[in-house]
Amino acid sequence: MNLKEKKLSSKTLYSGKIISLNLDEVELPNGKKAYREYVRHSGGASVLLVDNGKILLVKQFRYAYNKEIYEIPAGKLNVNEDPKIAAARELEEETGYRAELVHMASIYPTPGYTDEIIHIYLAEKFEFVGQRLDEGEFLNCHFIDIKTVLKMIEDGEITDAKTIIAVYKYILITSCQQRV
Repeated sequence: MNLKEKKLSSKTLYSGKIISLNLDEVELPNGKKAYREYVRHSGGASVLLVDNGKILLVKQFRYAYNKEIYEIPAGKLNVNEDPKIAAARELEEETGYRAELVHMASIYPTPGYTDEIIHIYLAEKFEFVGQRLDEGEFLNCHFIDIKTVLKMIEDGEITDAKTIIAVYKYILITSCQQRV
């Protein structure tokens, strides 16, 4: 069965600095009509940096959750920006590290209501050059050993999806390389 839905009309209900909210009328595979609400987002880029068995995490207050959370360094893509360039920029701004980046994954964090894609990179050959936070950006950087990070994930202390995916993929990649 063909599962594709055909867009019949589209209306932007809200357009802001980071997101826009759209309402589309669609034709379903069975010919019936329905509405789809979704958030448009330019996407994001993030970086996993591991140094001597320790993962670099940032801890920052996230307003939507009303709490501080641990995450790998990340940020929003500018319009038509190369995700690798955005990842490098965010890593340096937030943590002060400059690195060669290798693509690990591109993920759909919440496919039920947004078109956002987050690109995850692994930092290699990195050096500290100095942190340059954006105006209004406040965060703390922490190097935390991998076993502790895994326990934090299992205990629900780290709940950020891109961070969990990056950590588990890194462990999978490195364990497979050790077996070869």
